[in-house]
Amino acid sequence: MPIEKWSDNVVVVHLADDPQFTDDLEQLEKSETGGRNAQETHAVLDFAAVHFINSSNIAKLLRLRKQMMNQGCRLMLCSINTQVWGAFLITGLDKVFEYSDNVPTALATLQIA
Repeated sequence: MPIEKWSDNVVVVHLADDPQFTDDLEQLEKSETGGRNAQETHAVLDFAAVHFINSSNIAKLLRLRKQMMNQGCRLMLCSINTQVWGAFLITGLDKVFEYSDNVPTALATLQIA
């Protein structure tokens, strides 16, 4: 299962390329983190195994970000490879999401805040 409950209010999602990427994000949207009745649970999306991203994936990320922000939760993306980072730069998403170099740094950032 790609969703790992790291603490009471933080989950780590280990993403993979499509079609698993889409399934993972849908599972997160339906879970206690992204769902309508969510408690304040922050999420770290680990992109270490993601080698490409398409417009559908970007739309799902934006929808998840909006849901989480409406609930007062943070969404952090980490371990993004050069090709995926290029897609974020071209689309301007480098200014929309919070980023971290890796999962431990993202978790530390969430714990400090």
